[in-house]
Order: sequence, then C-alpha cells, then structure tokens
Amino acid sequence: MSRSPRTALPFLPLSRITPPPGRRRALRAGAAVAAAAALAAPAGTAAADAADVRIHDIQGTTRTSPYADRQVSGVPGVVTAVASSGSVRGFWFQDPEGDGDPRTSEALFVYTGDATPEVSPGDEVAVSGTVDEYSPGEGAQTVTQISGADWEVLGTGAEPPAAVRLDPGTLPDAYAPEGEDIGGLELDPEAYTLDFWESSEHMLVEVADARVVGPTDSYGALWVTTEPEQNPTPRGGTAYGSYDDPNGGRLKVEPLAQGEVPEANVGDELAGTTRGPLYYSAYGGYLVKAAEVGEHVDGGLERTRAQEPQDGRLSVATYNVENLSAGSGQEVFDRLAKGIVDNLAAPAVVGLEEVQDDSGPDDDGTVTPEATLKRLTDAVSAAGGPAYQWRQIDPEDGADGGQPGGNIRNVFLFDPERVSFTDREGGDAATPVEVVDGADGPELSVSPGRIAPADEAWRETRKPLVGEFEFEGRRVFVVTNHFSSKGGDQPLHGLTQPPRRTTEEQRHAQAELVRAFADELHAADPEADLVVMGDLNDFWFSDTLATLTGGGLHNPMEDLPAEERYNYVFDGNSQSLDHILIGGASAGTAEYEIARINSEFHDQVSDHDPQVLRFTPGGGADGAGS
Repeated sequence: MSRSPRTALPFLPLSRITPPPGRRRALRAGAAVAAAAALAAPAGTAAADAADVRIHDIQGTTRTSPYADRQVSGVPGVVTAVASSGSVRGFWFQDPEGDGDPRTSEALFVYTGDATPEVSPGDEVAVSGTVDEYSPGEGAQTVTQISGADWEVLGTGAEPPAAVRLDPGTLPDAYAPEGEDIGGLELDPEAYTLDFWESSEHMLVEVADARVVGPTDSYGALWVTTEPEQNPTPRGGTAYGSYDDPNGGRLKVEPLAQGEVPEANVGDELAGTTRGPLYYSAYGGYLVKAAEVGEHVDGGLERTRAQEPQDGRLSVATYNVENLSAGSGQEVFDRLAKGIVDNLAAPAVVGLEEVQDDSGPDDDGTVTPEATLKRLTDAVSAAGGPAYQWRQIDPEDGADGGQPGGNIRNVFLFDPERVSFTDREGGDAATPVEVVDGADGPELSVSPGRIAPADEAWRETRKPLVGEFEFEGRRVFVVTNHFSSKGGDQPLHGLTQPPRRTTEEQRHAQAELVRAFADELHAADPEADLVVMGDLNDFWFSDTLATLTGGGLHNPMEDLPAEERYNYVFDGNSQSLDHILIGGASAGTAEYEIARINSEFHDQVSDHDPQVLRFTPGGGADGAGS
C-alpha cells in the first residue's frame, strides 16, 4: 500500500502572524454558542490551550475525538475548501505541519449552520469552538467537526497542503475491522479501507483519470473507482458479487457547487484530477467534496436490445417501473413503452412492479390502476408494440407498502395474439391462490391470484401475483413478485462490521412461501412450466435466492459470467435485485438477457434494468432457440 506523504509546508506560529487590516473575522452567532457552551461545560472540560492542541490531537487515533463535546481555542490551519451552499455549510481547514502519524487526520470541518463563512481557500486561520461528533444517520459513522465556532484570519494566500493521492493500490485489500461498534477501535489505515478513509477525514484527496462506476444522480453526484481493477464489469462498472467484498475503491463525488459534476454514465471518465476534502455522509459513506472535477470523457455506453424469440418460444419479462402512476409525465410512459417494445423485443408476457393507483401518491383511498395501465398500454401501441391486455388485483388501501398513498402492486401485461390468460374468478386482495387438480393436470383455484396474502411475511409488502397462461396448447404458470426492500439494512460503511442485514429475515420468509407454492405445483406435476420473477430485492448469491432455487427453480443469471450478473447500480456497486427463475420441463431451454437501459445511465426512466427470458414450454424438440 502506498500513501502520499503528509509533508510540512511553511506555517508560522500563531504568535508571529499579524492579521492584515480588515481580515479579522468572527461568526457572531457561533461565538455566542461557543461562549454559552463554555459556561455550561462541566468542571475539567475547559477550553484546551492553543499551543498544545492541533487538529491531529482533536482527530485522535480512533473514529471519535478525544475532545468530543469540549471547547478548543486557537486551533491553527489553512482553509482548503468552503461549502457556501446546500445542506452542509462551513469550511475545511488543514494543518500543513502534521504529526507524521498515518492514523490521525490533519483536517477538520467547521460547521457554520445556515451562515456562509467569510473565508477563502488559502486563508490561515485560528479556530475556536466545540468539538462535535455529528451522526448523519442511524448506524452511520460520525463526522468530527467544530461547531459554534469563531475564528481569526491570520494571513492569506497560503499554499494548500498536498492532497492524499488515491492511486491504484493505495487502499488496503481488507475492507473493515469486525465489531458491533468499531467507533472506538484504534485505526489501522494500512490494514483496512474504512480505516484509511477515516484517517483521511476532511483532508484534501485527489484521484486521477477516474472511471465512473455510478451515473450522475438527481442531486448532481456520481461514483468513481479509485481501484479500476477491482471487479470491473464489461461496461465499466464495479460488480458486487459477495458480502465479503464491498469494493472499497468506490468513492462518491459530490460537487461543492451545483453543476460542477457532469452528467455521466457508467464507463465514462473524469480525465485529469478530481480533488477536494474527504467528507462522510449517510448516503454512500466517504466522498470527495469536489472543488475540482476532471474533464468529462464520454465512454460511449449504449443501451442494449434483446433478441426476438423464434417460433415456438415464449418470451417473458420483468420490469420495475418505479412508482408509475396516471400522474406520471407522458415522457415517462413513452420511454417505458420504448424499452418494452424495442429493448425487450415486445415480450408476450411482462410482469410489472411498482404500478401505483390512479391518484399516485395522493392518499385519497383510490386503489384502482386502470388509468395508469391504459396510458402505458396506449404508449406501447403507439411505439409499434402489441395491444397488451392486463391482469392485476387491487390491494387493500395502504396495506402493501411503498410510497404512501401509491398502493403499488404487481401487474401482468400480455399479448393476446400470442398467449391467452386463463381467468378464474374469486381472486382478490385477501383470497389465497391454491393449486388444484384439473381435467388436464394442475391448475389455479383463482387466476389471477395472490400467494398467502394474509401471512405475516407480506406485512406492508406487495403480495405475489400468480397467473395461469396458455401458449400453443401448453399451460404456463407465472408468478411476479416484489419482495420487501433492503432499505432498513445497515450500511456497508457503517459502525457495525460486517453490517447486519436486518431486512432479509422477512425476504427469507417470503421466499419460503413462494417456494412452497412452486413445490406444491411441481408435486402435482414435476414437468409444469413455472416462471418466478420480479424485484426480489436480494442478490443472486443471497440466501433469499438460494431458498427459491433450492426447490428446483433455476436462476439463469448464474449462467452469465460473474461480472455480468447485475441489473441495478447502488452506491457505485453493480448488483442484482431483479431475477427471472424457471422450473419444470422448459428449464433446460431457457435463454436469458438483461436489457441494460436504465441503471448505468444518468437519464434513466427507472432505477432497474428489465430482463427477459425466452423458453420452449414443455421442453420441445428444439431447446436452443435464439
């Protein structure tokens, strides 16, 4: 591991610097807060002497400061960057002298609340205030900062300290020490990536010719990799393929000012130097507050198109349409339709997730999605696609989670020219579907139906939608799902290592119920064609998927090279949340494609990539297809 040395630059002792006229500054509100805090401080916590306390003393050798909640005064440093807008306002300052200890950061952030600090990069300052450990969110690490501050500008035009250079190979191989709370552990920046980042907190860092691994988001931020050989995907991303390897080289780039980060896709490059202080947020962990951004180089990433199925092959797709409602703009419907018609090759059956009711997020008791689905199917027809029909079941109002008021649900679209839907009355929000004996083999008690909708596993979650189709005389059963979100899991970058995946217990229970349905169907007919698909909110290597595939369902994503097993990009990790599984006689004929049209692009219409499966129901003589 290499690390840029923290070289000392000329820095006069405070007693020998004379402030220039007009350059003495104090934040009056901050001074008042600091004074009040000093008066209220318990005995033994008086302000430390400026001659004895420097930034590295405040930062210490763990994640929390030994001076937390104490007053400090006259702490010297050079201003490196100023945050004058957005939710975080203040400035960063850094000690050019340093102590030579790689565990101790030489920089701090001065939080100024809603006020814009009257300082500029290169100002030499002496800062007084209260040392805080600010927590940006539950389970996250804390940010060491000074608040309630006042300061003096003692000189101007100082050379900024040298930035920590993030060259390939700089980061350790291991990601983090293990522990329920690593906040108090001694930092070891040569052994662990998270310790390296923490030991550089607030310091200037820079990365050269950085490859983009997470597209620019709606807040103007993107993700790059400082370790370009770390699990690269063929399209320029970073593949997440194991809980043991979080890909520590990922680094978020947030602009210090709006518009400083370009609209970039995965595989693009920020040529030259991207530089700024290293900060920390609950949204992604360590990031560079970019005062300088490399030049955007377009990598030419293109959206992919699935192949057309041959005669005798049934095409089935899944697509999370991200809170689609009748109130969504026409451009959203048109782009979704184009994705279905052009990029998915107009599948015979499409399972949709996150279709909202007609009033969208308005919590007015509406549960029907008829206007939403008519707008979508009309857009598909206008794009040259089939005249899709749909089947779905209205949920109970507010019972299925998602955006409040939206009543998201799963939906089937199908092309009646190629496949027929077998309607059996009685399916509603509360009635469970069952496998029953029919004259020609197993069939559904209700179609469409829902799997065990009253089970606690589906509390505040979308219930699986099951439908019975017929394709060229062959019965095909399809289940489209939207399992519980991973939103409550602890972050990869948090204080608990390894992080607890608290939400997976519910998904495991959901997988058991879907698996039980599949087992029941295949107990009645081992050759029954079954497709289980949708947003399962878990990875191809997870226990959730293992539960489903352990019953004989096959996940064709696992037939792809490991670096291609993704359809979602989160925090710079290319990962898999959506899946299509297949079982029965047709499993050996399956051909699977991911339509890469959203997750890697800054102008995405959904955050999920759809995917399509082509297969020959019953197995057929020709199991290959195209």
